[in-house]
Amino acid sequence: MEKKVILLLWITAGYLGALMPGRKMGRKALPVKYFAHRGLYNNSGSAPENTMAAFDRAVKAGYGIELDVQLTKDEEVVVTHDFHLRRNCGIEGEVDQFTYEELQRFPVFHSKERIPLLEDVLKRIDGKVPLLVELKYKEGSRICEKASQLLDLYKGTYMIESFHPQVLLWYKQHRPQVARGQLSMNYQKNKGWFKPQYAIMRGLLLNFLTRPDFIAYDCRNGYSLSLQICRHLYGCPAYGWTVKNKSQLRKVKKYFDGFIFEGFRPASGPGD
Repeated sequence: MEKKVILLLWITAGYLGALMPGRKMGRKALPVKYFAHRGLYNNSGSAPENTMAAFDRAVKAGYGIELDVQLTKDEEVVVTHDFHLRRNCGIEGEVDQFTYEELQRFPVFHSKERIPLLEDVLKRIDGKVPLLVELKYKEGSRICEKASQLLDLYKGTYMIESFHPQVLLWYKQHRPQVARGQLSMNYQKNKGWFKPQYAIMRGLLLNFLTRPDFIAYDCRNGYSLSLQICRHLYGCPAYGWTVKNKSQLRKVKKYFDGFIFEGFRPASGPGD
């Protein structure tokens, strides 16, 4: 019996040690409570996701902005979410199969907008609202290197985040002063992905290596034990993504410190 207790203590200690995040931020250090997911967008209108028009709307409303970056064929850093262009541009092929100039031929969701350069987005926002920059990782560290070169020159407030732990490791080593966030979710329930690496990432068990300063977790899975241990034991702030209406916001509010939202405007205002 004593051996079982000792083993259980070792397992518990190992689990808690694996979850240990970074220490740069506390919940009171969050720049804003609400980030507009891919801008304050409307994909059936004139301001589709991750475009200048959507970012202009978010700035005007005073919300923080969450956006996604990846590389083109000619290694320009562009702001767009999907690796594939089918959904947003109706084109067969992936972003990194086209140069930036070639991408400018494709309307985003049948609007007048085009996929923008991160450099141009940063100039447009110009520090007016905080940014949450998700790095879309494929292979190698080029997206980290190229994005950081632009963000190093940016005078506004920003944080980075990624689903891929390699991005956080790169920032931990090369840009430790930049707040970094681990994106995660219940991959088994919401995606049907059952490989071991997804169980590890769902449980935030690489925190001891990546030392995230905040967690961004699927708001549908806010009850996650690992997430709540990070929040309550280690004081690590958590953002819930992607909240899609006021009713859902009310249901998940107890699990998170801030929110990434779309499809509505939080009634209590961006600064709450």
